[in-house]
Amino acid sequence: MSQEKFSLFSGYRRLTWGLIPVFFLVVAACGEKAAYTPPPPPKVTVRQPLKRPVTEYLELTGNTQAINTVQLRARVEGYLEKVLFQDGARVKKGQLLFLIQQNTYQANLQKARADILTQKARLFHAQTEFTRYSKLLKEKAASQVDVDQWHYERDAAKAALLAAEAQRDLAQLNLDYTRVTSPFDGRIDRRLRDPGNLVGSGESTVLSEVNQISPIYIYFTINERDLLRLMGGSHLAPEEASKHKWPLSFGLAEEKGYPHEGRLDFAAISVTPTTGTLLLRGIAPNKEGKVIPGLFARVRVPVGEKKAALVVPVQAIGFDQQGSYVLVVNEKNLVERRSVTTGSEVDGSRVIEEGLREGEWVVVEGFLKAIPGRPVTPEKEAPKAQPAKEKTSSKNAGKRKARS
Repeated sequence: MSQEKFSLFSGYRRLTWGLIPVFFLVVAACGEKAAYTPPPPPKVTVRQPLKRPVTEYLELTGNTQAINTVQLRARVEGYLEKVLFQDGARVKKGQLLFLIQQNTYQANLQKARADILTQKARLFHAQTEFTRYSKLLKEKAASQVDVDQWHYERDAAKAALLAAEAQRDLAQLNLDYTRVTSPFDGRIDRRLRDPGNLVGSGESTVLSEVNQISPIYIYFTINERDLLRLMGGSHLAPEEASKHKWPLSFGLAEEKGYPHEGRLDFAAISVTPTTGTLLLRGIAPNKEGKVIPGLFARVRVPVGEKKAALVVPVQAIGFDQQGSYVLVVNEKNLVERRSVTTGSEVDGSRVIEEGLREGEWVVVEGFLKAIPGRPVTPEKEAPKAQPAKEKTSSKNAGKRKARS
């Protein structure tokens, strides 16, 4: 090997040995930067359950129904002359809706009145002759046969007059039936016959239908368990509760809460064996007519009061295949899943009947960050101020105010 190649090889070797320490320093520095640092536990907002007096409710489902429904029918035969309403309009009691051909019935009424005048004249003549022949009989100027004949004529004339008066009343009724009016204030459906059609021929023809919707009925069913609970809370039988105007409220499908208030109006006399439910009916004002028959209704009925119940915000309650639950943060800041039994909803909160103790911290915000068995950083929040008053029911089924 030449002197020049040897010198070059020696230079590469010295350079290599000089870079080795630098390489290890770089590797060490990179190793320090790649070390894993676990993130801090996620923050969640927790709150202790609030202890307060609440009114217990039964939440049921039902549907609305008109308080009165009447089919308007043609009770006399004739051509339909006029329709005096707009389809679907509001109508008043006694308002004229349909007018059937009247000339025939007016003529019948005139004939019946004329028959009455004829029978009155006949009666007057028979009475006069009977009186005259009765006097002649006393003077032996007439026979008993003549007196008996005019006695018969007088009584027959009286009977004929009564029949004529009855025919006049029937003719007046038929004339009145040509005017179809509304039996009550309500809302009328579309007309089923157009003017010019023959109606009432052979059978009474349905012309339209009228619903009275102010007030309005709410029909719903209650199962045996809730029925006994209602009877136990009110200390009244179902029929007694309806007599004492037991309050209820209801809301429609798209409404929040239960804005419509009413009272219990009717309870069926027995539980249906096939379903194990009892039919109940409520009645509520509907002056503006916004609630129409056939709507789905969420019904809430008060059954009693609890002086001290635990309530948590509705958003703190979760649901899965095992049922309702809340997430609780224990003293070690670990999340626990707690199965609970829920009760009524009160002012945006839900009553917890079982599964939760007073003083525990419940997750109310950051629900998705709280995983059972893992630590969290709880941010404690004081309970929000409770509403000043809550609508409740007393034992006599009247309404009163209770401090919440």
